[in-house]
Amino acid sequence: QVQLVESGGGLVQPGGSLRLSCVGPTNIFRFGDMGWYRQAPGKERELVAQISRSGSINYADSVKGRFTISRDGAKSTLSLQMNSLKPEDTAVYYCHVRLFTEYWGQGTQVTVSS
Repeated sequence: QVQLVESGGGLVQPGGSLRLSCVGPTNIFRFGDMGWYRQAPGKERELVAQISRSGSINYADSVKGRFTISRDGAKSTLSLQMNSLKPEDTAVYYCHVRLFTEYWGQGTQVTVSS
């Protein structure tokens, strides 16, 4: 039904930066609550950052001060700026939107390694 597409993942050295983006339908992105989740091999999917319809933001303790989530309803875009990346940040990152029901992107791989 709803197509969410992530981009921006890749291989980066510790201390480096990446910017993830997610695009989808304008109506969903304008009014939905949105967030980024990640899942590392052998582990459960976990919340990284979320931003509400009104703009309130929450971060996982592990990424506070390093990651920044933002949204642009007009451009139908959800972003995650990731700085000072650590090997423990390695995971598949998923875009998530909730508006009456939940929607997920296909995921984008982030690998932090020397």
